[in-house]
Amino acid sequence: MSLVVEMAHAFDGFDLDLALEAGPGVTAVFGPSGAGKTTLIKAVAGLLSVDKGRVVLRDRVLFDSAAGVDVPVPARRVGYVFQDARLFPHMSVAQNIRFGMRFAPSPPGRGEEARVIAMLGLDALLERRPGGLSGGEAQRVALARALLSSPEILLMDEPLAALDAPRKEDILPYLEELRDSTPLPILYVSHQLSEVARLADALVILKAGRVAVQGRVEDVLSNPAALPFVGVREAGAVLPATVAEHEADGLTRLRLSGGDLLLPTVAAEVGSPMKIRVLASDILISLERPLGLSSRNVLPVTIRSLHRGSGPGVAVQLACGDDLLLARITARATDELDLRPGLACFAVLKATAVPRGSIGSARKV
Repeated sequence: MSLVVEMAHAFDGFDLDLALEAGPGVTAVFGPSGAGKTTLIKAVAGLLSVDKGRVVLRDRVLFDSAAGVDVPVPARRVGYVFQDARLFPHMSVAQNIRFGMRFAPSPPGRGEEARVIAMLGLDALLERRPGGLSGGEAQRVALARALLSSPEILLMDEPLAALDAPRKEDILPYLEELRDSTPLPILYVSHQLSEVARLADALVILKAGRVAVQGRVEDVLSNPAALPFVGVREAGAVLPATVAEHEADGLTRLRLSGGDLLLPTVAAEVGSPMKIRVLASDILISLERPLGLSSRNVLPVTIRSLHRGSGPGVAVQLACGDDLLLARITARATDELDLRPGLACFAVLKATAVPRGSIGSARKV
């Protein structure tokens, strides 16, 4: 593992006690306000010394309370991107970016600087001052500055929280490119599940200072046990898919391991790997292949498990080929259809139920 964290810390009215591991790629840390997300990331960065624990980054011990090790912040080689960009207002974009290079043990060359600038689409902004940038542009500059400090890990603390929906949509493709092009482990803190589902390889859910669930993002989000932590409105699964065909009527055919989905035009080339987030509330279950429906998306599935909540709802985990879906239906429907593990049935999904923001590029293998 690239990062191993064990920590315990007592605040006034709140105790943090957790352990987690993060490998290469994006590990998202998700949870409500006050769950301990920012405390965790500050402790990894060295901005907070916790009561006890260990932080190990690529076999390098950054903190060990038992051994008395607490590496100073500048020596930790951590790139930190805050919720607000925190750019120097008197410097140009180019100067802000190069400021990060001052902290690199061996400053990146011109080629690496040019690569990062191109990857984040900053070529046309280099002479501007931060006051003339949009929120999304400023965050891209902050990302470039962090990357050019030659970090061994990138910490991103709610980097899109201050942006409105259109600006988030603007910057997400850059974050996907960053995920796919850098070997750095990325710890990504967010309370927005839509961002997590689109970007993350692994997911850690915190609640009240404890790890509630952790694992691959596809496994966690399709697990009914995660539903109490993400909420019934946000519960759903992430499916890997490949763009199979752009059809003449404006629909795109996406190939899953268990069948095909037709969705409104997906802006990606045929053959591109994608990730699709499908909400549990948008899936209908039918015992037989339905006829006379407007929906073209009917997938053969097998019920894997059912989890009844304290209210009228039931979370149904469905195996679809090699992947897992999650549906949420009423207990009454569950009983009337006699749904049970092992039962073969069909999942029905409207094409318009998957918004554009729930479709992102997947890591290229």
